[in-house]
Amino acid sequence: MEYNRRKFISFLGTASIGLVIPPFLSNCGNTTTPISTEALSNQRLKELKNVRIEHLLPSEQDDLLLTKGLEYHTIIKWGDRINDKDTFGFNNDFTCFIPLDSSNPKDGLLWVNHENIHPLFVSGFNAHSPQETKTIEQVDQEMYNVGGTIVRIREEEGQWKIVNNDPLNRRITAQTPIQLNWDTPIKGQTSVIGTLSNCSGGIKPWNTFLTCEENYNDFVGDTVYDGNNKASHKASRHGWEAFYAHPPEHYGWVVEVNPMTGQAQKHIALGRFAHECCTLYELEDKRIVAYTGDDKRNEHLYKFISSQPGSLKEGTLYVADTTNGKWLPLDWESQSVLKENFTNQTEVLIRAREAAKLIGATELNRPEDIEIDPVTGNIFISLTNNKDKNDFHGSILKIEEDNGAFDALTFTAVTYISGGEENGFSCPDNLAFDVAGNLWMTSDMSGSAMNKQDKPYSAFKNNSLFVIPRYGKDAGTVIRVASAPRDAEFTGPWFSPDGKTLFLSVQHPGEQTTDIQKPTSTWPFDTDTIPKPAVVAIQGDLIEKLNNLHKIEAV
Repeated sequence: MEYNRRKFISFLGTASIGLVIPPFLSNCGNTTTPISTEALSNQRLKELKNVRIEHLLPSEQDDLLLTKGLEYHTIIKWGDRINDKDTFGFNNDFTCFIPLDSSNPKDGLLWVNHENIHPLFVSGFNAHSPQETKTIEQVDQEMYNVGGTIVRIREEEGQWKIVNNDPLNRRITAQTPIQLNWDTPIKGQTSVIGTLSNCSGGIKPWNTFLTCEENYNDFVGDTVYDGNNKASHKASRHGWEAFYAHPPEHYGWVVEVNPMTGQAQKHIALGRFAHECCTLYELEDKRIVAYTGDDKRNEHLYKFISSQPGSLKEGTLYVADTTNGKWLPLDWESQSVLKENFTNQTEVLIRAREAAKLIGATELNRPEDIEIDPVTGNIFISLTNNKDKNDFHGSILKIEEDNGAFDALTFTAVTYISGGEENGFSCPDNLAFDVAGNLWMTSDMSGSAMNKQDKPYSAFKNNSLFVIPRYGKDAGTVIRVASAPRDAEFTGPWFSPDGKTLFLSVQHPGEQTTDIQKPTSTWPFDTDTIPKPAVVAIQGDLIEKLNNLHKIEAV
């Protein structure tokens, strides 16, 4: 399949600046209309190449710091009211924005994932006190604060603000009933309770949100199997199963949410594991290709190819053999080794990790976010780290599908860039391409490892936001443009349709706090001293210059 930038499907509507549209469909950080080089005159390219970015030095300051040419304001933070009965959840991760009207990119719906909780802040439970026992009331508070939020936001005089009490404002939580998109019941159920551990996500072409369940075992534990295939329960970290006996098999899926109704479904055909994100591409015949990674050490990269237009149910799930450049089918019918170990395709999908290893998939170093380059069509995957294999700083993997066909079953895999002091970053996590095809990246060093005197992470200080310019003297250079508050990480970068705003989550500031009277962070410096995760809007002259938005005319 020829990679033709003019065949990109813009389900959000063409940006008002009238740029040429390439053909990738939807990914974790892109809703902009990227620039095609055919749309740029030599003068415009020269202007892009002459942009100068001031490198922000590493910092351990408890604040959100930005390089010259950028500024931010907070849109919404933990505990803020979105209507008369609901509040914004905790530890916001993935964000995405859909305009309500494609002709107005400044008014629409913001979806935000809520990945996990800090019990001390959310429910008052002190996990460091052996005398304390968690109550069902505390668990209910924790269950409410995960899942996701839909909130209408509008830009007014350069400031993005929530539209309070808009009828579309709503919460999806760990107690929301959700259907399974599958013909076979799972643990006797076709509808399950709640979504949790929501990390990154994506958007489907008909403007529904995809939110991905990652470390579900933290909340509900997991089912593990011994050498004789005998099942047992491995307890969770937060202990919810003591009060709610929801089967672990009901979690670890990609979840689709209709923003207009709040109705949700879990897509079983995409497999069950620690989904970081779900990145979609729509083929010319309307079939869907979905890339998703399992964010755990020594786990795998997956691709689903649908057999029916628009479906995330009918089709085949593949897993990557990056050593030999092959997509291996996780198909019970055709794989004899899967028939020997599992009873049917449903069990293969539930136990996708085990199935992937049985058919020879390549173990990777925590595959996280996945993005499709809007200019080349190559697939970029963050491999955050694997300390067990002495990979402390991670890398970004690049996959080129054979003949540029996203439904190809062979590919070439190479390392695009490696983390470490030489390249100025460590532990890549979320990725996003902007209008001009510059690559933005966040880092995810753990709070327990940052700002220690001993290496390997001391040189990098707090987690940061970086950009890798596509043009000019700095092309290919990793440049720090923002530094996160103490203990926090930046997550969920997503550009507004006009490319002028970068929506970004500030997740788990003060994560290392053990005494609520002595928090390790007080960002965002609210009326009290408790740190609060928040979503911010980053704007400024630098973003507009990087994207040449001052100069582009309709073509």
